[in-house]
Amino acid sequence: MCAMQTVNIGGITLEKTAALAPMASVADKAYRLMCKKYGASYLVSEMISAKGLCFGDKKTARLCEIEPEERPYALQLFGEEPYYMGKAAYMLGEHKPDVIDINMGCPVPKIVSNGSGSALMKDPERAFEIAKEVVKNARCPVTVKFRAGWDEQSKNAVEFAKLIEQAGVAAIAVHGRTRTQFYSGKADWDIIRAVKDAVSIPVIANGDVTDGKSAKALYEHTGCDLVMIGRGSYGRPWVFEQVKRYLENGEVMPEPTLEEKMRVMKEHCELICKYKGEKQGMKEARKNVQWYIKGLRGSAKLRSRCSELVQLSDLEMMIDAIRTENSDE
Repeated sequence: MCAMQTVNIGGITLEKTAALAPMASVADKAYRLMCKKYGASYLVSEMISAKGLCFGDKKTARLCEIEPEERPYALQLFGEEPYYMGKAAYMLGEHKPDVIDINMGCPVPKIVSNGSGSALMKDPERAFEIAKEVVKNARCPVTVKFRAGWDEQSKNAVEFAKLIEQAGVAAIAVHGRTRTQFYSGKADWDIIRAVKDAVSIPVIANGDVTDGKSAKALYEHTGCDLVMIGRGSYGRPWVFEQVKRYLENGEVMPEPTLEEKMRVMKEHCELICKYKGEKQGMKEARKNVQWYIKGLRGSAKLRSRCSELVQLSDLEMMIDAIRTENSDE
């Protein structure tokens, strides 16, 4: 793959390296900015409730805020009613997102039980109406993210993609797992390939990318226009730089040293606290710390200490303990 290839989504130019997948309760502002710093070509917000936005919920409104460094950036809507999705799409125009993405892939029960997220894959006609309303009311390009299907017996991603394309969206993103798989098993790259062959708009592929080699393999296997990384970035924001280097010149970047990992982890936690305050920030940082320390000597013992992280000074003490435990590496 040549260096600096790009893909155009409704007039928005993205570097054809790797984007950060939208991940509710994970990819918050601090997480996104860390991934952007290490080369993520495109970011998507956490899920924004269409009804929450329409009815003036303050927490929902905060999810719509955009930092200049996040661009190119998509705000992601979820909901099951075309009217509210269209109204919310219009309201998002105030925040000037580069893209509005519609979530039709979230597998979480509380989202699915309302008829949103991946439940829409069982109701393609409603999904089409939602996409059409959002496209009609949006003041920017619209994309849709969905899954291979609801379950193994109903993998309808190809038919679903064709219908969504007819609604006028600028691109689609496909996670190669079904809803019933959640995040287990292997992603079906073949169905992403079939989707790519079936539509004329750009296709973003998501599932099982953890490094440069797997990113290149996904590009080659599916013919996709952009690769998206989700769980492969847990505690590893540098994965985007690894992908970029590998796609540009075949360079396999080594994993960071222990000192570098600790520096990045601390920076990430400080950023969470900057946006959420130290008390709430450290509470939310605990899961990130667990991901950063995974695989280190003594990590099992240290993971149990994560629940005790209350302030940044606690993190400093944990880092000292990690250094001591891994001093001979």
